[in-house]
This record gives sequence, structure tokens and C-alpha cells, in this order.
Amino acid sequence: MILIYVDHDRGEIDPLAAQVATMARSIDDDVQAVIVGSNAEKCVDELGKFGVTTVHHGVDDRLADYTPLASARAVLAVMERTSPRAVLAASTPRGNEVLGHIAAIRDLPLASECSQISLTGADTAEVSRARWGGNLLERSKVTGDPLLATVQAHAVVAQEAPVAASTDAFDVPLTDADLLVGIVDRTGAQATGVGLAEAKVVVSGGRGMDGPEAFAMLEELADILGGAVGCSRVVTAAGWRPHAEQVGQTGTKVAPDVYLAFGISGATQHIAGCKSAKTLIAVNTDAQAPIMTHADYAVVDNLHTLLPVLIEKARAAKGA
Repeated sequence: MILIYVDHDRGEIDPLAAQVATMARSIDDDVQAVIVGSNAEKCVDELGKFGVTTVHHGVDDRLADYTPLASARAVLAVMERTSPRAVLAASTPRGNEVLGHIAAIRDLPLASECSQISLTGADTAEVSRARWGGNLLERSKVTGDPLLATVQAHAVVAQEAPVAASTDAFDVPLTDADLLVGIVDRTGAQATGVGLAEAKVVVSGGRGMDGPEAFAMLEELADILGGAVGCSRVVTAAGWRPHAEQVGQTGTKVAPDVYLAFGISGATQHIAGCKSAKTLIAVNTDAQAPIMTHADYAVVDNLHTLLPVLIEKARAAKGA
């Protein structure tokens, strides 16, 4: 049996969970999941679509929002009862954090960013995983029972295998120390529209936007195309856009049908986040910018001149 940890945000399942379940099914037919906190019951049917047979729901009135160590305790409790061959999660900040706690508590190795996993023995596995921002593919032998691994975003295509998932609700064994770190409040603008990770079109801007005001053009273009706005790390560091919009190794990894990059130089960190795009279109005044070598279509032009024309043409094409 393979056990997966599934993260959710107030009942909205992590979209990468389907990919993790698909990876788990390639290892073993029996895939079960652990999900923690209030509103998690909303996720059961969605997990069943991707072959999860049993959803273990950790409940506690104190777990109204994400609490990393408490989530790890819930997974550990299920591990004790079910003895899985491997425990997987999405390679996201939360997935890596929860499995990191489990690895420390159980004194086990953790293989992160895995694109392939093969169990080769009772306590051994072979994994392929991305290193150095995706520029290096490492093949490693991992010894540990069970295997702990996080799955690289978009390493596999989610495939449905519907089953009627059953629910196993259980009380999470917690101490006060398990609750020291967690989300206690949320402030700022609420996300609207298409999510960055799921968007089929991403319109992204970098240093070449020359300031936060120019992102209004990207928002307008993204709205016309039914997409989402992204940005590079330097943009979030400058405070022009929120970190939630950052595409890259330390941001969100995206795999849209079309990725439009305006004024982005294309550092390794950024390419690691957008290289899974089916079509990459880069607009830059520098023909030698690194992103131009990765682009399917490279446009050497001033984005401030080009964007208004693109917006006008896009509106006309949609009849707006």
C-alpha cells in the first residue's frame, strides 16, 4: 500500500494531489490518503476520482487551518496502523515540510522533487529527482522503511481511475508542542480568478516591466485570455507583486499551454518554474537574454510598445 499526504486550503484540494495519486498508482494498486483538518471531508470524492481507496481524515477542533507538525503527527498515526511501503506528498512547501517532520521523527531519509520512483526491495527504492533548479537529473538509491518522497510538480500527468473512496475519521494524537506553528490569521487581498498553478495561460512579467504600474497591462491581457498573472523573483523582491504570483524554483511551478514572459531575463531559478509550459513566448529587448534560448518564440521588442497592441488584437479576436 502507498500512503499519500494531501494538502488542502479550507476544503480546496491541492491540484497537485491528483498527480501524486497517479504516481502512487504506478507503484501499487492500493493507494490511501491522509488529510487533516476542518472541511477536509469535501475532498474525499475528488480523491476517489484518482484511485484513492481510503481517505484517513484526521480531526481535531484545534486544526482549523494548516499546522505542519500536527499534520505530520496525523500521517505518523496512520503509518503505525497501515504500514505503507511508501509515503508520498506533492513537492510543495507544505508537502516538503510535513514529510520533513516525519523524516526527522522517524530518522528516515527524504527524497524530494522525484520524477520517477521504483520500490526495489523491502526497504530500498530507486528514484530520479530534479536538482540544481531542474538542470540536473539525479538517480539515487534510497534505503528506508517506508520510503518518504515528494513528487515533482508536473512530473506525471494526472489520470483518473475512479473508485468509491471510503472515509476513516480519527482523532489526531497531539500535544501542545505540536501546535506551536500554524496559520493563525490571513490578511491581504483574496485570490480571485484562475489560479496560477492551474492556469492554461500565464502572462508573466519581470524587471523589464520597470515598475508595478505596468502590470495593469498584464492583468488586462490575462483577463482577456482567461489566464493568470505571474512574475519573476526580482519582482516580488522589489515589492511590485505578491509572492503568490512568483514563478520559479522557490515560487510556483507551472505547466500552462502558453507561457508569455515579458521583460524576464530567464535566470535558472525562473526557468525551473516554467519549463513545463507547452509553448513559451518571450518578449525582451535583449536578444541574448537566457530566456530567449528556452523560448519557442522569441520576440525582440519593447514590451511597453508591444503590450498595448497585443491587448487590442486579443480583444478584437475575442470580439470583446
